[in-house]
Amino acid sequence: MSVSEDSILKFTRGHRLQHDRVRDVWLIQAPEKAFIADPVAAAILQLVDGARSLGTIIETLAETYQAPRDVIATDVQTLLTSLIDQRVLSA
Repeated sequence: MSVSEDSILKFTRGHRLQHDRVRDVWLIQAPEKAFIADPVAAAILQLVDGARSLGTIIETLAETYQAPRDVIATDVQTLLTSLIDQRVLSA
């Protein structure tokens, strides 16, 4: 499933992003499992709040990291589409 820049994403029921202070890593908590989010994924997922559109998330990241918007957009859409397919996120 692909998402448009107007899509508003949120974590599905039972999934959430949490920072593990002991190990200093970001985790995607899920029923009976957890995924470690690399620093890039964590930066993206911290902006997924159920209110911001995908376009707003991309704009924020492009400004924050002073990177070309089209590069950021491709990477963000790839990650978020994968998480939608795994039913971690919904649009």
